[in-house]
Parts: sequence; structure tokens; C-alpha cells
Amino acid sequence: MSQEPPDKTQETPNKPVEEPKKVPPPPPKPPPLKVSGEEHPIARKVRDAFPGGYISATLFRADISIEIKKEDLFSICLLLRDDPELDFDYPVHISSVDYLREKVRFEVVYEFFSIKKKHQVRIKTRVTEDDCVVDSVTPIWKGANYLEREVYDMMGIRFNNHPDLKRILLPDDYEEGYPLRKNFPVQGRGWRDTFDFPH
Repeated sequence: MSQEPPDKTQETPNKPVEEPKKVPPPPPKPPPLKVSGEEHPIARKVRDAFPGGYISATLFRADISIEIKKEDLFSICLLLRDDPELDFDYPVHISSVDYLREKVRFEVVYEFFSIKKKHQVRIKTRVTEDDCVVDSVTPIWKGANYLEREVYDMMGIRFNNHPDLKRILLPDDYEEGYPLRKNFPVQGRGWRDTFDFPH
């Protein structure tokens, strides 16, 4: 004898749908620590290792800038590369500034980045017009080669121990000075008048 299918009308009525539990919002993130440039970990590393070569540090929008004496530039850059907590392996940019009316006229600015650590640092050092020379960091980072050549070409700052210090943008026989110096005339030194421009 076959069984009759169950009568669905006799089934227990559906239970009321439970509302999902409200998950409390995550706690607010703590505000970022207000660290001065002098107390930044990278600045402390440099200052502790080279107290005589360290001048100052500033922090602006999370960018750390450290000013040092040029005599310790090479050694400090070795520290930046070789210290495992710093591990700066990429020279991003090298530039220069002409403070024409200041006694120590020129500033060389280095931007370094650590690909592994994801942090960066700006190193600045000053040179006078009479002794317009700093040590090359190309022996530390080969990628600094062309960057230093551009600074030499445009501003006339020389780099000791550079493997091939010569002009990179201007012709080798260019003898009219360094175009990015502030006392270089905007209109040039007359050589444009010798060009045979098509009419």
C-alpha cells in the first residue's frame, strides 16, 4: 500500500526572520604620531652615526629632509645604503639650488628611496662658489651617474671620483658657463645671434 504524500498544509509555520546582528563599527584609528624632523628615525640614525657631519632635519608632510656637511656626504650615503633598517637602494633624483646672495652659494639635493622598505629621504649639503665640489655617490649607486653629470652641466658643481664627469645636455665644447646659475643671462651670452635661422 503506497503512502500518501505529506500534507504541506500541516507543516509548522515559518519562523519569523531574525534581523541580522549589527556589527559595531571599528574603533577610530589613533592620530598619527607627531614626530619632529630631529626625532625622525632616519634622522636619528644619521645623527648618531655622524654627529659631526649632521646639521639639522626637517619634516614636512611626511617628507624627511636632512642637511649634512659635504665632508661626510659619501660616508653618510654608505650608511643609507648599507644599514639594513634603511636600505636605500634607489637614487631617485639629484638636483641643485643657487642661493646667489648667500655666502655658501650652492646646495646639492639628493632624493633616495628604499624599494623594500617603502620609505624615502632627502639629503642636502652646501658648497661654496670657490670650492664647488662634492664627492660623487656613483660608486655607491651607479644610477647616480647621469644625475650628477646633469648637475655639473647645468650648475657647474663638480663631483670627485665620478667615472665620466662631462657635459650631458650641452655640447662638450660649450664654454659660456652654466645656464642654471642665477647670474647667467636669460637671453644667453649672444650666441643666438650667430644662428642662421630660416625666415
